[in-house]
Amino acid sequence: MKKEKHILLRIAGMILLVTMLTGCEGMALLDEIPRDFIFCEILSGKVAQEEDVPEESSVEEAEPEVCYLMEEAFPFSCNTLSREEQLWYHDMERILGGFQEKVRLSREGIEAGLDETDVDRIFQCVLNDHPELFYVDGYSYTKYMRGDRLLDIEFSGSYNTDSETAAVRREEILAAADAILDGAAAISSDYEKVKYVYETLIRNTDYDLDAPDNQNIYSVFVHHLSVCQGYAKATQYLLNRLGLECTLVLGTVETGEGHAWNLVKVDGEYYYVDTTWGDVSYRTEDMQDAGGGVSLNMPEINYDYLNVTTEEIQRTHTIGGLVAMPHCTATGANYYVREGAFFTSYDREQMGALFRRAIEEGRNDVTIKCCDALCYETMVSELIEEQEIFQYLTGGESSIAYAQNEKQLSLTFWVTNS
Repeated sequence: MKKEKHILLRIAGMILLVTMLTGCEGMALLDEIPRDFIFCEILSGKVAQEEDVPEESSVEEAEPEVCYLMEEAFPFSCNTLSREEQLWYHDMERILGGFQEKVRLSREGIEAGLDETDVDRIFQCVLNDHPELFYVDGYSYTKYMRGDRLLDIEFSGSYNTDSETAAVRREEILAAADAILDGAAAISSDYEKVKYVYETLIRNTDYDLDAPDNQNIYSVFVHHLSVCQGYAKATQYLLNRLGLECTLVLGTVETGEGHAWNLVKVDGEYYYVDTTWGDVSYRTEDMQDAGGGVSLNMPEINYDYLNVTTEEIQRTHTIGGLVAMPHCTATGANYYVREGAFFTSYDREQMGALFRRAIEEGRNDVTIKCCDALCYETMVSELIEEQEIFQYLTGGESSIAYAQNEKQLSLTFWVTNS
């Protein structure tokens, strides 16, 4: 009988995700958000710019004609503020949600000691909690003073489109999001909801620095092109609507570039989720092996960033932003743990069960994660160097590609000819 020739292909010149470890070059960092203010001093009852302090434009008196706020938004950032700061948070929330301009912030906030130095931080908290404010890209305010006494702050949102266009786009977003959420109607567990959103957004979105509206959810749901902030806000939007606590996380990655991802609560425990880095196609497309011209057709989803701990995310990310994040230690809802793909040693029985399940589900790829460097080195030695990987395959497959993520201690294998 002719002996079968097995070929083990490594992705030419790369380790999975090493070329992906970059941030969002197009991401609007905190100090780049459009903001402006006008200083108006009142002397002897006269405003220097011949304007009157607004009388009728307080938030309490001027209810918006429209409201784009969604009830399901979770106030994670709001809950980190003091009671006094929350006064202005809710003022800005209503102003931005109502597409308003030139509305006075509550004087109760001023009386409690808030001033213009608090505006930017509170504004950021509102945007962190409300991914549905896709049309907001900044703010401006006017400060009214008498001597050194602050009398009023008049706040305006800066919008990337007009109200009529925003209304049309909101309906487009709702239609697209509802279609996705319909697919989750039968899902009851927190873990499966997060996994569903993660996989669905990755399969339906391509990473593109030149995508229009790429800092907001419109880019994801309508254009299906975005960057990290679009991915993260869309993840937050869908999970909030599915009843899960999820917020935006801002920070940087190894290269120093700004990046955005999410914090989510699953079964009462916090985890980090990075949907952008789960999208393999955002840095790598189908490639050809340099030697044989074999199409490698990498799996489109990487699960290394689905429900991970603080320790794991900090191997490649640095948590920043204005809102403190909890220290995440739970592992029960981690993808690899939940799917039986987390290894504490080279367990051949566990490995065989993992591959049999993949075959039964019609998948041609398997990813595993190791608990430590020793386990990882053993897996590389036995599965790759000794080519034991072929013992877990059926059907005479002779060509397998693999990729490594040494930082996350994971290995991915997939059949390139079946």
